[in-house]
Amino acid sequence: MLSWRRLDESDFPLLRVWLAQPHVARWWYHETSPEAVARDFGPAARGEEPSEDWLALLDGRPLGLVQQCFVADYPDYRAELAAVTEVPERALTLDYLIGEPGLTGRGLGPELIRSALARVWTDHPDAACALIPVPAANRPSWRALEKAGLRRVAEGELTPDNPADDRRHCIYRIDRPEAGPAGPA
Repeated sequence: MLSWRRLDESDFPLLRVWLAQPHVARWWYHETSPEAVARDFGPAARGEEPSEDWLALLDGRPLGLVQQCFVADYPDYRAELAAVTEVPERALTLDYLIGEPGLTGRGLGPELIRSALARVWTDHPDAACALIPVPAANRPSWRALEKAGLRRVAEGELTPDNPADDRRHCIYRIDRPEAGPAGPA
């Protein structure tokens, strides 16, 4: 069973290990020095910027990371994304990773995404949808999104995290579930 807690600075050593794993480094392309991790993840961990970083726990054990933010909080990113697809005012975006190499390829990606979205809909009742761009070459990631119920709504060029990648991305979307008589679906 997945549970969540906010990433804090005590998690940075674990995050450094995850970011150095080949299956993560290929797509996240992030520096792993203590200074770089503190620089890039510290402001969110301290609540100094509008993004949120969440540690995913599988039966209480760290499994991965989900970053989320409202697209509108980052105007340059919003403009780049809006050149490819419609971006509703209260659209969120997620980025995610499974850090533990032994836990990849076991169907946990779609579960991680579904669980993260369930938390998003609860924590952010004003969120209209989630828009998630994925490099077109990252088939495992976009397949996980499809298995989690997202649909591909666009393809286009965006700046890749890894400069070795081409600019082609697939954009996936899921709208907030409609509330029925018994509450959210």
